[in-house]
Amino acid sequence: MENPIISIRNLNLYFEKQHVLKNINIEIPHNKVTVILGPSGCGKTTLLKTLNRLVDLHDHVKISGKIMLDDKDILVPNIDVTGIRKKMGLLSQKPSPLPMTIFNNVAYGLRINGLRGKRKLMPLVEKHLREANLWDEVKDRLRDPASRLSIGQQQRLCLARGLAVNPEIILADEPTSALDPISSTVIEQQFAELKKHYTIVMVTHVLRQARRIADHIVFMYLGEVIEQGPAREFFNNPKEQKTRDYLKGAFN
Repeated sequence: MENPIISIRNLNLYFEKQHVLKNINIEIPHNKVTVILGPSGCGKTTLLKTLNRLVDLHDHVKISGKIMLDDKDILVPNIDVTGIRKKMGLLSQKPSPLPMTIFNNVAYGLRINGLRGKRKLMPLVEKHLREANLWDEVKDRLRDPASRLSIGQQQRLCLARGLAVNPEIILADEPTSALDPISSTVIEQQFAELKKHYTIVMVTHVLRQARRIADHIVFMYLGEVIEQGPAREFFNNPKEQKTRDYLKGAFN
């Protein structure tokens, strides 16, 4: 792959004595939706959280290997972890809006970056709510608590909040698993638009969803990468027997 945005080399991760990620070597392309696919418990979410160093929050974690972002290894000691997390925001399975108004949820990240004053904040809040396809639904209720939004709206609000810190990469951990089908479709459609400006790395175990939105696939099983490549090639011409078995529903 030419000039990937992320290159992972010989990554191994242990929680105490449990070997969770095993010699991971993958490349993530720019401005594409890369789906990390595989059955439950195969290490997908752990890999995603390793990308922005959220695994550091766990005790007894041991990591080796390299994760290259912008030609820098983000696993080296003394790196600015906060800066890494700004570049790679995480959209979780369940929405977690801040206990404040809709407006202030999005303005939160802008204020962290030093922006002050409603006159400056308002156009950017609107921009990011539009990016999340939420503006038309909330423009007349920006002072309402975010908790009054539906679950699907809350997830899009969290997406807008993440976009407000100007990330390069959106990490999404099964972002539609708690949503109804209509809200799920909206999120998928927004990812198709957002990849014009951002790189998206998404975890799912739903094959149909991966077929709909993935440009690139990383297929994992029991902590290992079994196969990776362009989505069309992966689904139409899988190279590995384990991949073929998975696609046929032999395990999930």
